[in-house]
Formats: sequence, C-alpha cells, structure tokens
Amino acid sequence: MTDSLRGFFDDIEAPDRSLVVLNRESPDPVRGLLDSLLEGGSVEIHDLDTPEPEADIVALVEDGEVLARSTLDELLESVLLINSDLYKTGTIDLDEVVLPDVLRGLDEVPFRVRGYPASNKEKLLLIVISRVIERIAAETGGGTLRASFQRLSRLDDERGTHEVYESVSGAGVDVHVYGVGDIDRTTLPVTVHTGTSYPYRRSWFVVFTPPEGGREGAATSVGDGGAPGDYAALVALEDEPNVWDGFWTFRPELVSRIERYIAEQV
Repeated sequence: MTDSLRGFFDDIEAPDRSLVVLNRESPDPVRGLLDSLLEGGSVEIHDLDTPEPEADIVALVEDGEVLARSTLDELLESVLLINSDLYKTGTIDLDEVVLPDVLRGLDEVPFRVRGYPASNKEKLLLIVISRVIERIAAETGGGTLRASFQRLSRLDDERGTHEVYESVSGAGVDVHVYGVGDIDRTTLPVTVHTGTSYPYRRSWFVVFTPPEGGREGAATSVGDGGAPGDYAALVALEDEPNVWDGFWTFRPELVSRIERYIAEQV
C-alpha cells in the first residue's frame, strides 16, 4: 500500500523512450524549442536523416521501434509556441487543447521540470498535461476530477483556470480541489479541501476517473489517451523551490489507485 504521493513514482513503468527528429529542415531555434521543453527530463532527442520524403517529423522510439509520430508543426502549434499566460487568461479554450502523439506517448516516463526564471518552457508541459486531463473530464461529462492548486486563490485570480473548472463542473463532473486556504470561498460548484500539509503545499496533481464502466483497459498503448472516458493522472511534487518531479499516466489501474489515495489520505 502506497503511503505517500511520492510512492507512486515506484509504480510507474518508466520506459526508456527517446525522440528522433527525422529529416530536419527547420532552423536551429525551432529545434531549440523542443530541447527546452524536455531539457529537465530523461528523454533524449536526436536528429536523423532518412530516405523518407517527409521532413520535420518527430518520432517516439523505444528499443528501435517507432511508437508514435508527430510533425514539428503540430508540436509548434500545440505546445512549443504557446505561452503559459494564454492558459491563465483563458485565451486558449479547453476544446482547443491538444497533446501531440509523441508527447502523449511519454506517459509514465519520469521527468523534472523547472519554472521561470530557470526555464521558460519546461513547466508548460505540466500545464498542457493538466489541461488535457481537464478536457477529458469535461468531454466525459461525469466521473471524478481531483486537482491541487497550492494556492486556492488561483481558481478565482486566473480567469482561464476559473473558466475551465466552471466548464468541468458544469458538465456533471464531481470536482474536488485541494490547496492552502488563502480564500474564504470560491463561486465555483466544487468541493474544496484545505490544509497545510505537504500535499497541499508542494504537490501538483490532476486526476480523473470516469464513471464506473468507463474505458477500462483503454489507453494502454502509445497514442491512446486523451479521449472521453479515459482514465488520466498527472502527479508532480515540488521538493525543491520551483523544481518539479513528475509523471503522467493513462493506465486505469494506476490512476484509480492514485485517486483513491488522494480521496482517503489527503
């Protein structure tokens, strides 16, 4: 029985996966954006020229096998050229959030990301994964979403975050939010959990379990995940100031155990 959120890091599969940019024609600054997004992680990125006619393709590789492919343009449009402020202000609608296949395929790969000013991009990965899980919940229209915010005032201070949780709760999802109680109340129809222990102050989790009879057994292969009814979880812990260790998973059994731990122990 896991006795802490940190304990779930021992349960992830941690596959040895890498990214390969095939036939790169894009300029070095574009390649640099990809590097900066994953700089703190355990995922290596290489360039490779092949006889294929297609250029600027990013492949997810494990043991020499290509598991998923995305174009550099897809990565640029969905992640690399996005500023995190666009999510906070609500400029990006929830139904516009997309996770390219090669990033979705990094599920259960442990990563470390740094926030600003150490990095302008790494923490964006957490934000995108969070929004993807929130979108799954909203489109499922049921089930339970549990999310931590460190400071609960973010729910009201960040217009984009407020709109997302208004949409998710309005879709019929049972929403539970966790954090230090720095506001008296929120206008959102959510269940608020406040505290000052480690999970409330130093964790970042977004965990969705669909209604019973959801897509059990789904999301077990690369590229499958992000659809209504999927199980999905992000867990990240801030053991150093503004430095996060984390992972995301679409594995139903693991997601269910994380959700149960949070419901019973946090």
